[in-house]
Amino acid sequence: MSPTPISDHDCLPWQRAVLCIVAVIWLAGLGACGQNKALEHIKKSGVITVITSNNAHCYYTYRDEEMGFEYDLAKAFADYLGVRLRIKVADAWDEMLQLLQHNAGQVVAASITIIPSRQRVADFSLGYLPVQQMVITHKKNKDIKTVEDLAGQTIHVRAATSYLETLERLNQAGLNITIVSHPNALTEDLIDAVAHREIPITIADSNVALLNRRYYPDIRIAFPVEKKQSLGWAVKKGETDLLQKINEFFRKAKEDGTLQDIYNRYYAYLERFDHLELKKFLQRIKTRLPRYEKTIKKAAATYGFDWRLIAALIYQESQFRPWAKSFSGVRGLMQLTLATAKDMGITNRLDPHQSIMGGTKYLKKLHEVYDGAPEPDRTLIAVAAYNVGKGHVSDARKLAVSMNLDPNRWSSLEKTLPLLRQRKYYKKTKFGYCRGAEPVFQVRRVLTYYDILKRQAIEYTGNKGESVKNVPRGTMTES
Repeated sequence: MSPTPISDHDCLPWQRAVLCIVAVIWLAGLGACGQNKALEHIKKSGVITVITSNNAHCYYTYRDEEMGFEYDLAKAFADYLGVRLRIKVADAWDEMLQLLQHNAGQVVAASITIIPSRQRVADFSLGYLPVQQMVITHKKNKDIKTVEDLAGQTIHVRAATSYLETLERLNQAGLNITIVSHPNALTEDLIDAVAHREIPITIADSNVALLNRRYYPDIRIAFPVEKKQSLGWAVKKGETDLLQKINEFFRKAKEDGTLQDIYNRYYAYLERFDHLELKKFLQRIKTRLPRYEKTIKKAAATYGFDWRLIAALIYQESQFRPWAKSFSGVRGLMQLTLATAKDMGITNRLDPHQSIMGGTKYLKKLHEVYDGAPEPDRTLIAVAAYNVGKGHVSDARKLAVSMNLDPNRWSSLEKTLPLLRQRKYYKKTKFGYCRGAEPVFQVRRVLTYYDILKRQAIEYTGNKGESVKNVPRGTMTES
């Protein structure tokens, strides 16, 4: 006997309510699934809209230029498709997937981990960066050493994150953690609060934790609370063509070094951490830098650099000591040789004003030599030449060509400069032996100091992210 159909008239009130709820869920499911037309729409309109978050590792503006790890990666993907990039900034972390479902953008690119709860509402790309959730405490907190030590502790995390899910699982295992969930707080804000001992503990992905340790050297990255996970981009369920294109792009970006180059701009060298050195730097930019800031800004404006880059270079050269002298005889704030000082019109290398103006002028001269390199590579190669001389940099670039590496990429010279210490390489060069590891180290330290100074001037943007950009990523120079 077949079941008798139930009409709306025959339903009891509670039955009608259940049917309505089922219908709403079913319709919502239909709306949440894409029609596999997103890629076609992107190509037809010539614009891809990427949804992201406004923070130091996803997207931000610095001196009216858009940047961030996810932004640069999204820009590379837009270039790969041959379309323009539009950024849609979500007001809150848990809003991004909602915006995706409501067609506010075609892709979510915001350093989000691929976890089952998110895979139920969106399709994810291949993982492009492995991360691990880490416990963050103040460095003076020596009591928290293992996961078991979290029992009875209070931990602050951002709401609607995988961190919250992890802590809830630990509580289910019997740890009895007090979880304080912050709806719209940035993870960086919570790390700042830990550094200033306003809260005791937070959780952050390893890439975020390592990046912020530069800015807050008093934090301690204690131990992981979750196995390794991967970051991925999200698209609406059913958008298989777009997802396939994203995965194709990630595979190519890994093979040709694009992903590594973008990673290096933001995350390279983070594992090398000297707590005392960074503490000194943070102190000295308050006590020593102000004496020379006016001249540094004047020099930077004159020769077209970001003044914070010049300040970072000066600190690496002399720690803001105008009387500094190296074993090789270079002297002053910018550690100039006699020959270079004479060439730049400097009569007294120990005079701070002359040293800063002359040293910045010399950096500009080097910068002009490498006009075939894109930014930021051009500036980094110039900084290396400032340290070791353009002759050795020329040798390293020729060596790069012989090794099928791009001589206009700093990532190539990072490999070839240290090889100039070995006879089998330097005997074939014009300028001979070179302590090639030193300029590589120099550039890394300058980048670290520059990043810290730049961090202090970051201007996060909301509605600016709505504009369409059709220009390449900005350079390190003053516009």
